[in-house]
Amino acid sequence: MAIATDVTQRPSPWREFWAGVRQTVPLIVGAIPFGIIFGTLAQSSGLSFVGTVAMSLCVFAGSSQFIALGLLAAGSPIGMIILTTWVVNLRHLLYSAALVPYLKSLSQSWKLPLAFWLTDETFMVAVQRYRQRDLAPYKHWFHLGSALAMYTNWQLCTLLGLTLGQTIPNAASWGLDFAMVATFIGMTIPYLTTRPMLAAVIMAGGTALIARSLPHQMGLMVAAVAGIAAGVAVENRLKSGEKDNEPK
Repeated sequence: MAIATDVTQRPSPWREFWAGVRQTVPLIVGAIPFGIIFGTLAQSSGLSFVGTVAMSLCVFAGSSQFIALGLLAAGSPIGMIILTTWVVNLRHLLYSAALVPYLKSLSQSWKLPLAFWLTDETFMVAVQRYRQRDLAPYKHWFHLGSALAMYTNWQLCTLLGLTLGQTIPNAASWGLDFAMVATFIGMTIPYLTTRPMLAAVIMAGGTALIARSLPHQMGLMVAAVAGIAAGVAVENRLKSGEKDNEPK
């Protein structure tokens, strides 16, 4: 996924901002059905119109919001809902750690909104821009453009689901949510370049399949923890091997 050349040749805040928006558009296409289905299903799961809008505005985490809906519909206790969504969102800690070197010089007025708007899609396009070797001083504007594009899209799709989605019979059964699954697969594959990453993906995917019948969506929690543990274990083993091979 290449960044437009005019950004690196003639850097400016707004060029970076709009480049971030453009780079995020293909990922937005995959998120549109996901957002509409969320808005469509929310009220039937027990959330009010205002509650659904507030969740998208304040939570802004598609996978966690869907999990919360399922747990609400199943009558799960609030503590279980909070714990489950927290574990699912632990991946954002890894995203944040990867972005720290690029954001540490920014003011809190930049760090706080960029942290709140951090998503899988925005992380993917932003970290690629940060890692480019040019010395453009406005790369955080690229990050902002991507983040606001995703945030605006999610709010609009939630509203569409709450309004027009209610008039579409059995919209959730159309399989439109597969677009988001395909997007995540496409985002993951380019990062399968190291053994720890490969181990984490295989372990998490296999565990999710095995544990899918667990109640309260706990299979996802178990899969997330298992994937992280596998990745860390393989990375530590590789580091230990490197130390053993060092000349003494």
